[in-house]
Parts: sequence; structure tokens; C-alpha cells
Amino acid sequence: MVLSHGNFMNVKVAIKKQVRDLSYFGGTMLFTEPKSTSSLVQPNFDNFLRYSKEFFDKSHYTNNGPLVKLLEQRLARFHDSNFCIAFCNGFWGLVLAMSSLALTDKSEVIMPSLTYRRMADLAAWAKLKPRFCEVDTNTLSVNRQTASECINSETALILAVHPIVNCCDIEGLVSLGQEYGIPVLFDSVESVYESSHNGKVGGFGDAECFSMHASKLLNGFEGGYVTTNNEALAHKLALLRSFGFQGQDNCVVSGGTNAKLNEIHAAMALANLDGLDQQVVDNRVRYRCYQTGLSEIPSIRLLEFDEGFSTSYKNIVVELLDDWPLMRDDTVDILNAENILARAYYSPPLHSKNMRYPYIPASLEVTDILSQRFMLLPCGDFVTCNDIDQIVKILKFICSNGFVIAHRLAESEEK
Repeated sequence: MVLSHGNFMNVKVAIKKQVRDLSYFGGTMLFTEPKSTSSLVQPNFDNFLRYSKEFFDKSHYTNNGPLVKLLEQRLARFHDSNFCIAFCNGFWGLVLAMSSLALTDKSEVIMPSLTYRRMADLAAWAKLKPRFCEVDTNTLSVNRQTASECINSETALILAVHPIVNCCDIEGLVSLGQEYGIPVLFDSVESVYESSHNGKVGGFGDAECFSMHASKLLNGFEGGYVTTNNEALAHKLALLRSFGFQGQDNCVVSGGTNAKLNEIHAAMALANLDGLDQQVVDNRVRYRCYQTGLSEIPSIRLLEFDEGFSTSYKNIVVELLDDWPLMRDDTVDILNAENILARAYYSPPLHSKNMRYPYIPASLEVTDILSQRFMLLPCGDFVTCNDIDQIVKILKFICSNGFVIAHRLAESEEK
């Protein structure tokens, strides 16, 4: 089965027979349009216009309009959660949830270092210092053991970040928080459709945070939301996103900001929510194409989705094994030159970066090793199975000609 989207189909013009044919070394670029790891999705346009007409006809464009309320209701049901609070982006959803949940007399938040490159900034906005923990080598995410090693008298919050393939140790982290009386906040920005044996993502811990950025499974142009079963927390977050106001100008809570979601973004998110199941079906087709093609390259391991539970099949992550002939970053550079916009997986890790914000220095040997082995490959609506076939062929070519490519790269560095 071949997925196609009109004008975004590309004619392949560059067959690689020799190393000099690679675009990195002056050959013709494989794709005329970039193939991105950002899973951009377009909803049914008429459906988007139908939702947009609702708020336009009522001249209610923002300030908790009817589409935002509808979106919150639908997302709460979707995630089997009692409450959903929408935000203008995932950033403010996370910051306000962190600051609301953190124990007031403590200063540190436990989080993995192998995660989104600006996560430590979020902690600073919440007036917390990150204490970076190791990750499980199988899931690439925090688990009970790695988080427990970081708990101390200053722990205010555990930020449990789901990896972009499958889930983190939900049960273990929730029980750890309960044991020590520490709130647990799940960063679920890549886990909208995920489930585990514990149930559907969205109702775990004290709260869960999601993104509706255009690159996410649920595209609202921009946006984010927090789900929780805690009514008091939901009420506080709803106030904080609106300057702390209740009513016109009655400020009832401090620390508020303008983080409201507007109606046009809610319309986009609703239109995409309507098509979410079909999007997952399409993602599964792309995943199967990668699964089949990459199985023929023994030095690459595809991170497989746990198909025993609902999953998005969205992100394509591969590990370059010990017998892969090139460094990961060199591989990414060669692919990028072909307009295959592969990306390193959360590299460099946060603990190894220079930061202007307060944090707890850490030595994380496992994270350092893992951060050099993984990369993301193109996915989403504008990547077809024909495209994937070409990407796999390039990877096979790199694998077969690795010694010559490495020699050419070394020569380039010497010049």
C-alpha cells in the first residue's frame, strides 16, 4: 500500500551507485522536497472550516470560547480523565502544572536527561532545579529505579517523561511518588494515543501534559492541554492560564499568565481529533514499510511499538548498532544532505549542556552512551511508502559503503 498526498509526491532522480553520488559529496539530492521527522498532519479542510464558522458567527474568538470548552470535554473523555484544561501551547501547560504540583518547601525536580532540549528551561520557569536521572536502556525513559536513586530531602516533583515510542514505567513511578509523598507529573506530549496494561495515557499520576503543536499527533497549529482527576488542580490551572482572574478583574490566585487557547486553534485541534483514528491507520502503514525494509539491514534496529496496546505508530526511531560503519551524527549529516531530515534522538543530553539556569550536575554514563546511538527517520502525512523505500535504500548504501564514506569524511575534516 502506498500513501500519497498530491503535490508532495516526489520524483526520485538520484540513484546512488558510487559514494560520489551522495549529495554530501556533490551528487544530486535524492528528494526535491524535504522529508521531515515532524509528523505534519492536515485535517479535512471542510471540517476545519465547519468548526471555524461556529466561533466566527458568534464573534467569540478567545477567552474560553465554546470550541475550547468542547475540545476540553472531548479530550477528557478520550483520555478517561475527569478534567482537561487547554493552553496556548504545551510549554505553559507544563510550567503551570509543575509549579502547581511541586511541594512548596522543596527545590528540585527529578527528570531524565535524555529528553527534549528545553526541558530544563521549563523547570527554571517553575522555579525548580533539575536533578537529572538515568533512563532504562530498553525504553529510553525514566523508571522507578532510576528516579528513586535521585530522591532526597529537596525533591519537590517527579517529572516522568514518556519516550516517543511506547510508555515509561507508569505503575512504578506512580507507586514511587505515593511511597515518598512526592507528586508525579507525566510529560505525555508524544503519547496522545498510547495505552499500557495500566490503561489509557491521560489519567495517571497527579496530572499529564500534552502538546498540540503542528508536529504532534493532535495538530492544533499550536496548543497544549493538561489532564487530571484532581478537581482543585484543574480549577487552579484554569485560573492561572487567565492571569489568575475569576470573573472580569477579580484576581484570586497569584502567578497567573495569559496562556489561553484561542478558538481557531481549538477548531484545528477538533478537526484533527475527528480524523485521529484514520491518522493512526496511515501511520501504521508507514511503520510497516519501515519494519519490512529495515529488517534487511542487520546493523540497524527499529524501536518497535508495543502492539498489545493502542499506539500511534507515529515516530520512527532506530538504533545504530555496534557494527554500523559510521558515527550517528555523520549518518544524520549524510541523510540530511539528501533532504532526508533525520535527527539525532535527544542529543546532546541535558546534563552535558551548558545552562544558564540552576541545575544539579550529574554523571550519567548510560545516557551518554545512548545519546550517541539513536536517530529519528521521516514520518507523517507527507512521507509515502515509496519515500520510505528510497530512505531504506540510502541506508543500505551507507551500510555497504561505510568504509569508503568514512575515509571521504576523514579527508574532508583534514582539509
